Amino acid sequence: MSDSPLPEHLDRPHIRNFQPLGMRQEGKPPIVMLRDPSMLSPQTMAVQPNVLPLILQFQGQESLSELETRTKAPINMLRELVTRMDELGLLWGPRFDELERLAKARIQESGNFPATCSLAIGSERDKAAEKIAQWMSEVEDPEIEGTVSGVVAPHLDYERGWHNYASAYRALNPDVRVDRIVVLGTNHFGIGDGVVLSEFGFTTPLGNVPADKATLAFLEKSLGHKRMYADQMDHLGEHSIQLQLPWLQHVYGEVPVLGALIPDPLRPVSDDGERATTLEFVQALRTALEELGGRTVFVASSDLSHIGPNFGDPGPVNDQIASQVEQLDRERLGLFCGADPTAFEAPFRAQNNISRWCSLGNMGTALRVASPGCVELIDYEQVRDAENASLVSCASLALVAP
Repeated sequence: MSDSPLPEHLDRPHIRNFQPLGMRQEGKPPIVMLRDPSMLSPQTMAVQPNVLPLILQFQGQESLSELETRTKAPINMLRELVTRMDELGLLWGPRFDELERLAKARIQESGNFPATCSLAIGSERDKAAEKIAQWMSEVEDPEIEGTVSGVVAPHLDYERGWHNYASAYRALNPDVRVDRIVVLGTNHFGIGDGVVLSEFGFTTPLGNVPADKATLAFLEKSLGHKRMYADQMDHLGEHSIQLQLPWLQHVYGEVPVLGALIPDPLRPVSDDGERATTLEFVQALRTALEELGGRTVFVASSDLSHIGPNFGDPGPVNDQIASQVEQLDRERLGLFCGADPTAFEAPFRAQNNISRWCSLGNMGTALRVASPGCVELIDYEQVRDAENASLVSCASLALVAP
């Protein structure tokens, strides 16, 4: 590689959020694939596992020469590494800006985010609809008394989570006319640290889901266009909202959707005023829905505990750990069923979310905007991998109107 000076963003590299995916091939050493979770680039980049700690040093503070001195990594290797990462938009800089601009232009042209994770049910409309219908037929009607105004459903992949998806969506009444659906998601890897909304709709294997333009227009009056949409490209690679949409299409057909990514309440939004806080969003949305009237259905896209070496724990998951996690989860779900968001969030704050529930923000927000009279637990499940390296729990719940 040439010794010519590198651009500033490469000489002082600053890594963006990335998703490391471990891969093993028979007879070959393990590798890690670096994936851009925002999907600005569909390509991945293979590195050796021992390179990951070095990549995490790319925080925009040190030059490559300084990194070479401190880490003893060869300068040529560092230059090659940052150049390859930059090509895929994994570093902050002009290349990332260009990839984001191109992606946004494509979405503006179509008016919708493309189908991504929902393609797991197949790209053919009839077969995808068949699959959803099959799953729905394989769970019992939860027979919730009263009017269900919303549900909590998982955002696990469909193959592992379909039973809880179907259990949640069986609680909704397809015969009741709905004016809009508010889907509250989690921003797993995106840029935004506030509430992230979007002016665009979504495409799924079952067709297009229109954005709820009427509610968005009301929200703009109090939140402002720039604050609402500053990070809307986070929706491109985020799965928590997109995974709910085929189920909603199956139940209700074409209904406008307001998709909002809600931050973790344990991580405060930066105080520069450039992003909307959850409290601001809740107040604005409640006002908008009161003004607009009609019937709104709420969906909180929520996984619960994340346990095991894959999430930083020292040892494998065993039955005793799984039982302890279930006990903790059910205690927390009991508080959620009390429909008091402050009481629900209190133990997570006190214990710093020890089991890594990933959706505190959207679950608390669902209680605040839907104001249910009660919440009913429909089902609870845990999913463990074959190596006992991870356990993820999830639940289906119904928000029952007062």
